[in-house]
Amino acid sequence: MAKVRSVYICRECGYESAKWNGKCPECGQWNTFEESEAAPVKAASSKSRSTAVYSSDSILSLDRIDSDYHETRYSTGLTELDRVLGGGLVKGSLVLLGGEPGIGKSTLLLQICKHLGKNKTVLYVSGEESARQIKLRADRLGVKDVSLGILAKNDAEAICTTIEKEKPDVAIIDSIQTMSIAGINSSQGSISQVRECTNLFMHTAKNMEIPVFIVGHVNKDGAIAGPKVMEHIVDAVLYFEGQQNMSYRILRAEKNRFGSTNEIGVFEMNDDGLSQVANPSEMLLAGRPWNVSGNCVACVIEGTRPILAEVQALVAKSAFSAPRRTSSGFDYNRLYLILAVLEKRCGLFFGGLDVYINIVGGLWLDDPSADLPIAMALYSSVTDKMISDKITAFGEIGLGGEVRSASYIKQRIAEAERLGFEKCIVPSQSLKNIDTKKFGVKVIGVSNIKQAFAEI
Repeated sequence: MAKVRSVYICRECGYESAKWNGKCPECGQWNTFEESEAAPVKAASSKSRSTAVYSSDSILSLDRIDSDYHETRYSTGLTELDRVLGGGLVKGSLVLLGGEPGIGKSTLLLQICKHLGKNKTVLYVSGEESARQIKLRADRLGVKDVSLGILAKNDAEAICTTIEKEKPDVAIIDSIQTMSIAGINSSQGSISQVRECTNLFMHTAKNMEIPVFIVGHVNKDGAIAGPKVMEHIVDAVLYFEGQQNMSYRILRAEKNRFGSTNEIGVFEMNDDGLSQVANPSEMLLAGRPWNVSGNCVACVIEGTRPILAEVQALVAKSAFSAPRRTSSGFDYNRLYLILAVLEKRCGLFFGGLDVYINIVGGLWLDDPSADLPIAMALYSSVTDKMISDKITAFGEIGLGGEVRSASYIKQRIAEAERLGFEKCIVPSQSLKNIDTKKFGVKVIGVSNIKQAFAEI
C-alpha cells in the first residue's frame, strides 16, 4: 500500500510546506502550520470543474459592459444588511458571513429567504441540519409561501451540479466547514477542504451570475476558521458580532468589493428572529445614568451614519505598584496617548490611579473623533465633576492638546439635535463654513482640551 504523503499548511495564508515550521515564511505568523494529507495530482488532460468559464480570451470594451445598478443588485429585504453590502446583493458575488456559534447567522439568512423567495428562487443548502429541522425554524420565523428549495448535502461538487441544473436566483451554503470534495484526502473543515470548496463555489457563482452566501464558523481567536486565502477569494466578508447575554447584534463588513467597509448594521434578537434597529443611538443611550461623574456622550461616524454612544470612565486609587489600564470598546494604545496628553498639558496625574474605559452596548469606537469625549470622561472622573446629560462632544486630540477637525460635522450636530441634546462641543476648525444658528442645539467650538473642560 502506498504511503500517504503529508504536507503542512498555514491556516492563515494557505502556504504549503513539506515540513513543519514554527513561523510561516509567507505571512510571518507563528504556530499556524497544520498537518494535512497531500491532495492527489490530477491528470493534465482531464477538465477540472473549477475552470474559469467566466474568463474570456476576447477583450471587452469597458463602455459596452452592462453595469446597470438596479439590475445587478438584489434587495435582501433588510435595509441594515443592504447598507453593509453597499446597497444590495450583487449578482455573481460570493459573500462570506462569519460569527460565533448561536449568534444568528442561519436565522439572518433564513429571514432573507422570506423576502427574496417572494419573487425569486432561493436554494438553501445545509450541511449541518436536516430538511425537517430547517422547516421547523422556518415556521418559527414565519417563512411561508416562498420559492425556497432545501438541499441537505455535503458534497460540494454535487451541490454545484445542482445549482447549474436548477439555476436558482440566490444560493446559500450553510456552512463551508461541513462541505467536502471527494478528490481531496482530508476531513471536512480542514484547510484544504475549506479552501478548495470556497474556490469551487466562487467559480460557480461567477459562471452562473448567481449571488452565493457562505456561512463560516470562527476559531478561538475570533477569526473565521480556515486559511486567510479563503477571505481573499470571496467578494465580501461580513462579521456578525454580539454577546450571548445581550440581545443586540452588530453586522460589520471586513471586506467589500462593491461598497464601503465602514458601514454597520444593527439588529436585535427576539423570539421571532432578528429585527432591525433603525436608530442605534437610542439603543446605545438607553438606561444611561443621570448625574454621575465619568460619563460623556460621543458622536461618531460609522460609514455615513452618525451614532451617539455613551463613554464611561472610572479613575480609582490603585492597590498595586503598577496601576491597571483597561479599555473595552476603545483602542488600548490610544488610551495611553490621551492619558499622556492630560498629564502633560492639563497637569492631571494618573500615575497611581487605575483607569477603566467602557463603551456601552458593545460598540467599538475606531473614529478618531472619539478622543475628546474619552478625555472629557476621564477629566470628569478624576475631578469628580459631572458632565451634563444634555452635552455631547467629538473631536480628535493631538499631542499638543489641540482639538482637531472632524468630518460630517452637520450630520453629527443634526443627530444630536434630533435626540434632544442642548449643547454640542466640537472642534472650532470644523465651524468655518457652517452656520450654527440653523441648528436647535448650542454649538461650541473649542481649539484645545482646556477649553472643552471649561464647558463642563
